Amino acid sequence: MNNLPVYGQGDASLQAAGGFVGLQQLAADFYHAMNTRADAAVIRAMHPADLSESTDKLARFLTGWLGGPSLYREKYGPISIPRAHAHLAIGPNERDAWLACMAQALTKQDYDPEFNTYLLRALSVPAERCRTQD
Repeated sequence: MNNLPVYGQGDASLQAAGGFVGLQQLAADFYHAMNTRADAAVIRAMHPADLSESTDKLARFLTGWLGGPSLYREKYGPISIPRAHAHLAIGPNERDAWLACMAQALTKQDYDPEFNTYLLRALSVPAERCRTQD
């Protein structure tokens, strides 16, 4: 019998990420990558100087998105990924830079490699939805 988690079902992905605490670390590592990668300079400039709230928002969003409680909604209200990013000039390069930052942040986590692959692939969907131009 296979007892491996099925990512994307229930809260299996949230558990694989270490819950909210694990996602807080992932978000912190993500924004650290954004702060240090040359290819992320354009998307870094789209954020406030202090990334504390951005980090909190990302961790809370990911918690609900991965099958946990709606922590983002509880604190910040409802979110529409496309609407939240509609005012930003996000093209394929910016989308790819965001995903590169996430890929780098994933290497810092103690996640199963299969989960890293799953999560990066899954995150490519909302990353694409943020795109506002070609």
